[in-house]
Amino acid sequence: MTLAAGPLWLIGCGNMGGAMLRRWLAAGLDPAEVTVVTRSGRGVPEGVRSVQALPREENPATILLAVKPQQIDTVAPMLAEVRPGLLISILAGVEVAALAARIPADAIVRAMPNLPVAIGRGVVALHAPALDLDGRATVEALAAPLGHHEWIADEAAFDAVTALAGCGPGFLFRFADALAAAGAALGLPADQAARLALATLEGSAIMAAASDVSPAMLADRVASPGGSTREGLNVLDRDDALVRLLTDTLAAAARRNAEMAAAAR
Repeated sequence: MTLAAGPLWLIGCGNMGGAMLRRWLAAGLDPAEVTVVTRSGRGVPEGVRSVQALPREENPATILLAVKPQQIDTVAPMLAEVRPGLLISILAGVEVAALAARIPADAIVRAMPNLPVAIGRGVVALHAPALDLDGRATVEALAAPLGHHEWIADEAAFDAVTALAGCGPGFLFRFADALAAAGAALGLPADQAARLALATLEGSAIMAAASDVSPAMLADRVASPGGSTREGLNVLDRDDALVRLLTDTLAAAARRNAEMAAAAR
């Protein structure tokens, strides 16, 4: 399966768009098929054509819209006379209907990748109200090198998906930092605590992903009755403290995503 059938344009090439493009190139995408449209011209991989205005000599088969959500009304007029077969948008909070009202395309896919796509271990949530088998195959071929991908049937769930998977790496990075800070508070050198925290998270995540039991069961296996792990878990479990904290965290992120959706309508 080819990664892209025909020319692929990236509108924007920031942290996420650039990470996705680099993964596609590493997976065999022909750089000659790619055009990046960006005002700065920076951050574009070697061998990829970079322009500051839309090319007029061709129409793309696929466009990846990878600018900031607040820029949609700046970018959309540029694309008014371009009709790609497939428009993929990674704009947080911008719904398919809002995209369709501004940018003509035969098919529109809303995607929410998270930062680990840069190493091929990310999550990409996908939603399309109408997509034929060829279009679906193209999207899945593009998503596969980025990591785990799932189709979300109900677009209304995208705010929750964005909060969990899209924002999740930021929350986990903060947790890793807090775990290290807690170790340092107990007397470990800060740099050593940071190394131990990251290695612990990495190994535990790999183990959980490969396990045939839930993370809750794995936690119970680690925590022997009356042991030190159980004492620590009692703090996290008391009054559902950790669940309530993360529920509030995801709810705040989801609310902000809904606000951006409302602004783009």
